[in-house]
Amino acid sequence: MDENADQKNSPAYRLAALDPDFLLGDSMRGVRLQLEYEKAEERLRAWVVRSTIVVFGSARVLPRESGTEAVSTAQLPPGAVPRRGEQSARWYDEARRFGRIASERGGALRPRDGIRDNVIATGGGPGIMEAANRGASDAGAPSIGFNIGLPHEQEPNGYSTPDLTFQFHYFAVRKLHFAMRANALVVFPGGFGTIDELFELLTLMQTAKMPAIPVVLVEKQYWTRVINFTTLLDEGMIARADLDLFSYAADAEDAWQELIRRDLNSGPRPAGYPSKMTRPK
Repeated sequence: MDENADQKNSPAYRLAALDPDFLLGDSMRGVRLQLEYEKAEERLRAWVVRSTIVVFGSARVLPRESGTEAVSTAQLPPGAVPRRGEQSARWYDEARRFGRIASERGGALRPRDGIRDNVIATGGGPGIMEAANRGASDAGAPSIGFNIGLPHEQEPNGYSTPDLTFQFHYFAVRKLHFAMRANALVVFPGGFGTIDELFELLTLMQTAKMPAIPVVLVEKQYWTRVINFTTLLDEGMIARADLDLFSYAADAEDAWQELIRRDLNSGPRPAGYPSKMTRPK
């Protein structure tokens, strides 16, 4: 008879690192935040990714004017209707072109001294995110997918590099990884999530919490209809200089040229990220 069975089967007896009830409890939230940060950081350093070009845009924009998500490698959120039409197909194609152009010219495809710069990073899901990752894949370059775990379980698209495809529970940690290596931000038309990420980074730059990086909004007609930046200025809610934090582009090539015009960094992210990186030993 096992006289200590109750003791060995008690949750208290489990090793802390192997106790899911303990690890997922309220008291360990700080530890989980750190783990989410460290896991992605370790992989990115192993791949020697020093800087990124972040691409945001709608999950609902699918290729070939499609009204069905069957053409996507990742499911759309429940209830999300694909945005049909020629314009959507063009945005998808241009995001794909941009992913290829940036990967070929920015340093992701041909690392210097083993270090990769300006690697495409997206939210990892369908739509514009898939398109940018796909463009990097077309070029043969690695790309990053920073997925978020949602109640409906967002799935990763099929083009981000598997070893650089992450899933986060905490939006805050995901946003940190988007910001901390970003050499540039390119934003295609999108909705709440896209606008949230755009204003998050604009606010960090406006308040000098991160160095200024080039921010390019693709499709000026869309963005000036959706957000009246001029009204913010006229109402005294922002300074005129704040409008210089971003500019517009018409297509993929124009977006790349705009990044160059705005002094896209070809090396490490400005002021704040280590300039010397080595592979873990």
